Amino acid sequence: MSITLLILVLAGLCIGMTGAWAVQRITRNSGWIDAIWSVLTGLAGLSVIIFSVDGNPARKWLAGVVVGLWAARLATHITTRSAGKKDDPRYAALIEEWGSSASFRLWWFLMIQAFASFVLALSIYAAIINPAPFPGILDFVGLAIAIIAIAGEGTADWQLSRFKKEKPEGKKVCDIGLWGYSRHPNYFFEWLWWCAWPCLALSGFQALFPFAVSLLAPLMMYWLLNHVSGIPYLEEHMEASRGDAFRDYKKRVRAFFPIPKKADA
Repeated sequence: MSITLLILVLAGLCIGMTGAWAVQRITRNSGWIDAIWSVLTGLAGLSVIIFSVDGNPARKWLAGVVVGLWAARLATHITTRSAGKKDDPRYAALIEEWGSSASFRLWWFLMIQAFASFVLALSIYAAIINPAPFPGILDFVGLAIAIIAIAGEGTADWQLSRFKKEKPEGKKVCDIGLWGYSRHPNYFFEWLWWCAWPCLALSGFQALFPFAVSLLAPLMMYWLLNHVSGIPYLEEHMEASRGDAFRDYKKRVRAFFPIPKKADA
């Protein structure tokens, strides 16, 4: 394991997220923060893959393609979305809550995001240093999970974008397609993508410690999306702006996992 490489990746993430803080301060559009974060996280993942001297070269090539596809799609989507809006409601709520200390607290919050990105990159690193012969059954499983996740998140984002453009009469909340099974299918598939890395780490069953480290990504992402900066702030905003329509939606559709609710739920 290259400690120097990991330290450089962490330092680069902190510098990059400081740049994201500066962009928000200048433009007052916090939507750019997530766009920059996705690019930086993708670059961090690619860096540990490219500059690591350990692991099976073929598995590293697979990992590099998967990370590149994920980062390119997510960054493109968020950048397009941010260019057409004034602010992100989640960050706007935090900035309003922080008041006069908003500038420093936002910077500190983004440093926490930089560390979260580092944990994600660390999980990728733990997967690609696996020396087992390639390909193994779990390599195929991991690749299938990654492809399904990228396609699912892309589909969810496209469906929501189409709903906002078409504005169906009488509908305040998007419940079409994947949004009829989960209130946040984009978050679910984002989490699912990170579940691919434990599969690559465990392929060949040669080392349990890297596998344990690779589990940090899906565990942390689930916690962040469901309990910290994802669903809680977004649903609070949706209830305030959509009212009874969103409350009815909550009764009918689960928040995260796309599992139908019982009819009497």
